[in-house]
Amino acid sequence: MKGVIPAAGEGKRLKPYTNAVPKELLLVGDKPIIEHVIEGLKIAGIKDIIVVISRGKYAIIDYLGSGSSLGVKLTYVIQEKREGLAKAVECAKHLINDTFVVVNADNFFYPKDAIRDLISFHLEQEADATIAAFEAEDVTRHGIIAAEGNRVIDIVEKPKPGEAPSKLGDAGIHVFEPVIFEAISRIKPGVGNEYQLTDAIKMLVEMGRKVIFRKIDFHVDVGTIRDWRKVNEIVWR
Repeated sequence: MKGVIPAAGEGKRLKPYTNAVPKELLLVGDKPIIEHVIEGLKIAGIKDIIVVISRGKYAIIDYLGSGSSLGVKLTYVIQEKREGLAKAVECAKHLINDTFVVVNADNFFYPKDAIRDLISFHLEQEADATIAAFEAEDVTRHGIIAAEGNRVIDIVEKPKPGEAPSKLGDAGIHVFEPVIFEAISRIKPGVGNEYQLTDAIKMLVEMGRKVIFRKIDFHVDVGTIRDWRKVNEIVWR
């Protein structure tokens, strides 16, 4: 099984820090955010990892190298044009032929074995997509899930507060079967005029595929300076 880490985003909300350093290399505790993600994948037994970057983010390659120092094998793929998370995942299509895991590079989560647990649940349930979910404080920043039991029946990207189907947010950790690529090929640009991964997941639901979720204990999308400070206060406590 392979892992995919999309790391092509610009990190606008973390400027001015990201003028000099890619957001994925900002420290959480004593190591960069992306290194925490790699550790989680390794704990899950995934050591073959694809990192999707954009041009100008070669500092990620300089820092991580081949991945050998972390006990993993890293392959880098360039996303030539920033068109959204779904397109970033699609960049890895030619390297994927079975079940795979996608974890956002700016994602700090706990416990560290959450990915392993999500994979086991996905395989047990024979799902086509499994989403790690959490209780979102701000629904306008996340994909928000509508569910029946543990089955996802809808997912909406960054809804307005009064339009959110629940407070159950997509935590940015997913287990997919390759059918997700068919779903990505069917979607159109959505929020922010980008190809949203949540729209591809919604397409899977519309295709009649089995999409489920499992709650995670703790998650922070380190996308703003406030959240970066928040997660460091927790880690160093």
